[in-house]
Amino acid sequence: MNLKNSQYQAIMRQYDLLQLHHRHLQNLRYQEISEKIPAYNQLEEEIAGLYADRARSAVLGRPSPEDSFQEHLQLLQNRQKQLLLDAGYPADYLALTCTCPDCCDTGFIGSEKCHCFKQAMVDLLYSQSNIHEVLKQENFDTFDIRYYSEQKDRRLGISPRENMQSIVNTCRDFISHFDEQTRNLLFYGDTGVGKTFLTNCIARELLDTSHTVIYLTAFHLVDILQSNTFGSDDMDDSGENMFDYILDCDLLIIDDLGTELNNSFVTSQLFLCINERLLAGKSTIISTNLSLDELQNEYSERIFSRLISNYEIMLILGDDIRIKKAIS
Repeated sequence: MNLKNSQYQAIMRQYDLLQLHHRHLQNLRYQEISEKIPAYNQLEEEIAGLYADRARSAVLGRPSPEDSFQEHLQLLQNRQKQLLLDAGYPADYLALTCTCPDCCDTGFIGSEKCHCFKQAMVDLLYSQSNIHEVLKQENFDTFDIRYYSEQKDRRLGISPRENMQSIVNTCRDFISHFDEQTRNLLFYGDTGVGKTFLTNCIARELLDTSHTVIYLTAFHLVDILQSNTFGSDDMDDSGENMFDYILDCDLLIIDDLGTELNNSFVTSQLFLCINERLLAGKSTIISTNLSLDELQNEYSERIFSRLISNYEIMLILGDDIRIKKAIS
């Protein structure tokens, strides 16, 4: 899942296309103004002549005073702006636009990758793993609480439907206040009760509001942790490591915790991942088929302590929805 050179180049080509698109739009606006405001063209020619005179003077060793040049240039540009305003256009109508105002569609702010580059990377990886297609099918619009029984659970005194409605309300509150507070969620319950569906609902909502979301199965996460530690032939040629994005993304979703091959190395790396995101104030969602007792037995005391202390733990009740859908 590390960004390969071909993937990096694919993202940069998208930026090139964005820049070409906006330059094309700017050219169309120039053509429009040329036809509707001929006087604007005359001023444009005067500005070009002003630059030409300045260049000739410099070549001949008789440079004109900079203050005088700037004053004359500003005068001509102000006249152009006034012409645009008088014709009902904004003063910056002919300025070059861009999709991302922070990096002007270069992908970089200084030497650092822009947030839009990070999102483009996540989008690319989602696209290659078909997660976008999944989110089209699994979201709050397609969520149907009628799959959950209204019959009360004798142990808990609440029906699966009431329980799920409460969990859905918590998830919506988690989304609504995502930028204001750091929260972590842990869903556990039997196979097929809707844990992954629910995490996909949250992912869809946050992706739609331009947050960086990385969804990984526990098995895939372990694969990345191992590559980060031991290296691999697919290490990112651009110098970026997917592990950095796992620690830095707005929301990390770890699905099916407990299905990975567990050992002391995996446990230590999983603790590192969970703990670093807690320290950085980054939200994480974990889903698992394991019970709390099984989680405690399967993982280290440090991991279990972090989960109990820092995660909102929710048991999802119900029957296997996939079986219900298959026989309905």
